Amino acid sequence: MKDILEQLFSKHYLTCAQARALLLDMAAGRYAPAQTAAFLTVFRMRTPCVEELEGFRAALLDLCVRVDLGGVTAVDLVGTGGDGKNTFNISTLAALVTAGAGQPVVKHGNYASSSVSGASNVLEELGVRLAKTPEDARVDLDRCGFCYLHAPYFHPAMKQIAPIRKELGVRTFFNLLGPLVNPASPSHQMIGVAQSSVLRLYHYLLQKMGVKYVLVHALDGYDEFSLTGASRIVGSLGERLLEPCDLGLQVVSPAELSGGKTPAEAARIFVRILEGQGSAAQERIVAANAALALQLTGRAQSAEDGFFMALEALKSGRALGVLKRLSAARG
Repeated sequence: MKDILEQLFSKHYLTCAQARALLLDMAAGRYAPAQTAAFLTVFRMRTPCVEELEGFRAALLDLCVRVDLGGVTAVDLVGTGGDGKNTFNISTLAALVTAGAGQPVVKHGNYASSSVSGASNVLEELGVRLAKTPEDARVDLDRCGFCYLHAPYFHPAMKQIAPIRKELGVRTFFNLLGPLVNPASPSHQMIGVAQSSVLRLYHYLLQKMGVKYVLVHALDGYDEFSLTGASRIVGSLGERLLEPCDLGLQVVSPAELSGGKTPAEAARIFVRILEGQGSAAQERIVAANAALALQLTGRAQSAEDGFFMALEALKSGRALGVLKRLSAARG
């Protein structure tokens, strides 16, 4: 590790093979905690290059508990987080709406790292017993058209590194890896990114991975199609600047996207939206994000068509039905 740290401190980059081997060794506990902390800190000072991120991703997939989808065409909807906006759980709601519209969803997520309530927090708050095994996940997918993979259950090798990350108390490159290491390797991915530099990095890597994908970056810094202004859309469907008016929608204010101050409040907002009691702005942003996932998978011919499909799935209660079936699983 000493030689690697010298290499990194001299502003050199790792090869894909080096990054993969290092992370495998780190997960196996072959380095002292101080060395691992120093290594993680390097990537707090700079973003990994494509080869480094590719190597780190390969290592985590080597170590994870894989989920076999049995040929099901599924999509993951996830945000990188780190935008500091504390919005309500938009990507999780959009995932449930996407499933409610008939498109299978395999969402990978975790507890909050920079907001009040992450996907795992809100689902647990609502009484969902998170799938712990690939068998649990397949049951949920078959029964609900939706399954949720809580990262700590499916990436157990990361237990070695988790205490160090917690002590550091800052975001590390593992936050960048989360959206890229879904143990089910779904064929389609919709990822929201808060920084334009990360969008470029993901774009290069996802092209190499061979999946169908769409990346969403709001120009004002949200890791969603926030409807607070224009968003850059990049991926398998081409590149465009998408304005709320392109879907016939009005711009919303940041205050309308608030996620609350506690996990309990976040869960109340979440349920109100699914029950049809959310504000028009809340419903529109959820449906707009689901629309892009539906267009990506071919369920919708366009984002505009996808928006109306998603809004109908939300207002009809089908998205709420997905959550209810998920809550009843393994009860």
